[in-house]
Amino acid sequence: MSDLVTGEAVSLDLQPARLASRAIAFTLDLLMQGACLLLFGWGLGTLLTGVDPALGTAVVLVFVVAVLLGWPVGWETATRGRSPGKMALGLRVVRDDGGPVRFRHALVRGLVGIFADFWTTVGCGAVISSLASTRGKRLGDQAAGTFVVRERTPGARHVPVAMHPAAAAWAASLDLSGLTDDLALQARQYLGRLGQLDPAVAGALGMRLATEVAARVGIPAPVGVHPAEFLAAVLAERGRRAYAREAGNAMTPVGGAAGWGPVGGGTSVGGSEVPVVVGEVVGEPGGVGAGTGGGGSAGGGAESGAGSERGVADGEAAKGTGFKPPV
Repeated sequence: MSDLVTGEAVSLDLQPARLASRAIAFTLDLLMQGACLLLFGWGLGTLLTGVDPALGTAVVLVFVVAVLLGWPVGWETATRGRSPGKMALGLRVVRDDGGPVRFRHALVRGLVGIFADFWTTVGCGAVISSLASTRGKRLGDQAAGTFVVRERTPGARHVPVAMHPAAAAWAASLDLSGLTDDLALQARQYLGRLGQLDPAVAGALGMRLATEVAARVGIPAPVGVHPAEFLAAVLAERGRRAYAREAGNAMTPVGGAAGWGPVGGGTSVGGSEVPVVVGEVVGEPGGVGAGTGGGGSAGGGAESGAGSERGVADGEAAKGTGFKPPV
């Protein structure tokens, strides 16, 4: 497991990919690149028939470099760190701080990969650098400030982040289009480590994240609601909408419109009321939904039953969440 820690002392559950899995992913990408070179190279050769040899050689060289460099750079930029080979192996390139990579990171990785990691050193540079790094970073990763992590971690548990039922109607009015994946990840990691943080750090970080999230969704946190509860409500609503889109079902929150609304609201699916939760993948117990109400939540953190995979089906856990209507 990675020992990556943010500036606010929030540990991120990022597991560096092993050299073997990265090698397999690279081989898959290499096979697909070879197929592209053969397919388009044949067509290019047909078009260049009768052309000056020097010009033909220059065009072919540019084409080969475009495939070898453009393939990883294009895929990693468009998919935030994943090439077809990495998708097949469940890998992703991320920044050293755990955030998604951008074009400049992918470009640096690709350029160094050509001139130092793979083609000029026949892969020796990448292997030696990966073995010498605790995160398995090749030379391109060292230069770009990135490393490769495993997205599909064996044994990871889905721990729900619960939203107080009274907040369902309030959360339904949020505009979540401005909430980025990067900021949502920071909020989830904060909630997952809330019980392990120093109270002062937890309070300061919670206020900062709540302020950033409120600016993104366009609505400030209700008065009297703890930042952790506000973040949990926003993330739960985000997960509910994502599930509704995937399931293709109408999921309409019920409850009052003022503040959090009356206690007892939920999400109606085909006439049945269910709790509003969003799945959080963590590598170990201790996330929200597994008893994070203490250690840093001065107003009471979001709670749910420890070890529960389906969320809170009754109102017992909601009693201790600290959710209350704004004053």
